[in-house]
Amino acid sequence: MTTSFTLTFDCAAPGRMAAFWCEALGYVPAGPPAGFDSWEQWLRAFAVPEEEWDDGAAIEDPSGTGPRISFLKVPEPKTAKNRVHLDVQAGGGRAVPWETRWPRVRATADRLIAAGATVLTEAELDGHLDHIVLADPEGNEFCVV
Repeated sequence: MTTSFTLTFDCAAPGRMAAFWCEALGYVPAGPPAGFDSWEQWLRAFAVPEEEWDDGAAIEDPSGTGPRISFLKVPEPKTAKNRVHLDVQAGGGRAVPWETRWPRVRATADRLIAAGATVLTEAELDGHLDHIVLADPEGNEFCVV
């Protein structure tokens, strides 16, 4: 038996982070919980003060197979390297010939750089560029492989 989970990022700007990760993963903004027509309706039902309505955001895989990801506003900034990170698997895996895989990795990294990521390093394996380590708009490290 598996247990469902949500991957949660602490951050300063939940809406911006949700938009970036929608672009990175092909996700969409999460719809409101069952029984509610909108997030506003849900927030009002649970008496969340309006000044806190932008303190969180959530995204989901439109196919329903990937985990839900949430973004929660916290007051403190990121201070150290991630101990867990995401690998955006754009290349198709190392079984795919490098000449096919690397342009996919590069194109995805370029798209995410345009969306607000920054390059931390380009890593080699066996004499070829293999993956790119990027940081999202709030500095969380992830790889494009």
